[in-house]
Amino acid sequence: MCELKLVSPGERQIKPLVEAALNNEIKLMDAGIHRTQARLRDFEKKYHMETKEFVAQYESDMIKETMDHMEWIGEFRMLQRLIEKSKTLKSIRIEN
Repeated sequence: MCELKLVSPGERQIKPLVEAALNNEIKLMDAGIHRTQARLRDFEKKYHMETKEFVAQYESDMIKETMDHMEWIGEFRMLQRLIEKSKTLKSIRIEN
């Protein structure tokens, strides 16, 4: 477990600000996940292959490396990072 203590020199409560910022970041992360998933679906339709199958073939050097394929694998890796960050943000709880 990681703990973080925030201190503000002012009188204003910072808990609502931090909660709002965290919620906003979660919304942005979720929007990024949806956009990335849509891009992956576009590649799947274009190449008639699911991303899971593409990644397996790509990592086994069974697919020729093209610009599209590099973008596709990049989107896949981006999705993995976004999901991990989203899970981390959603697991944070703020105490008084």
